Amino acid sequence: MSPEPVHLRLRLALYWTCGLTLGLLLQACAISPRPADWQLEAKDAMARSVQAYLLGDARLEAAELARARLEISSTGSIELMARAELLHCASHVASLVFEPCEGFEKLRQDAAPAERAYADYLTASLQPQDAALLPALQRAVAGSASDVEAAIKGIADPLSQLVASGVAFRLGRASPAVLQLAVDAASSQGWRRPLLAWLGVQASLADKVGDSAQAARLRRRMALVQGSAKAAP
Repeated sequence: MSPEPVHLRLRLALYWTCGLTLGLLLQACAISPRPADWQLEAKDAMARSVQAYLLGDARLEAAELARARLEISSTGSIELMARAELLHCASHVASLVFEPCEGFEKLRQDAAPAERAYADYLTASLQPQDAALLPALQRAVAGSASDVEAAIKGIADPLSQLVASGVAFRLGRASPAVLQLAVDAASSQGWRRPLLAWLGVQASLADKVGDSAQAARLRRRMALVQGSAKAAP
């Protein structure tokens, strides 16, 4: 059964909230009476891939990502492929999975400066001189702004919030309040994978400060989420 329409869209605008977009991919859809098949297929496949990852379905994620890559590769557009790879990697950062963005790195030398800056943002390696290439809210997270919590709270899209929270965590700038923002964002969307990751961080922090009751409560919540995943058809 196909995901609900809201999941197909998956707020692809989120990507540009983070600093980049699949805008060129979607723009042609908006101005053409009948979008090319590859445009529709690539857009929907990327949305399904990200959604599947956040729900914890690695098999479906891989299949849909492969489909999106196939459709985009038919255009020969390195720019669009680079953006798709960054969207893929952003969903991993949102779930506290910090890996090299290998798909993008293969394209880095031909990518635009903004795309390279966003890739560095995801890996918490953004150079100060490149911060201006990111939107203001992401610059606040990646830079030296003191109120990271306020910057993340100012991001309206849940997945964008999670990506920014993941970057802040990687930089060692995620306060307990930021952790809670991430938990709330994942919970509000029913995204099991990032929810479990962020609850796990909260539980470890509770252990560290000796709050065994809170740690136990958080792990009961994690067990509930894990149980829902096992019960899914």
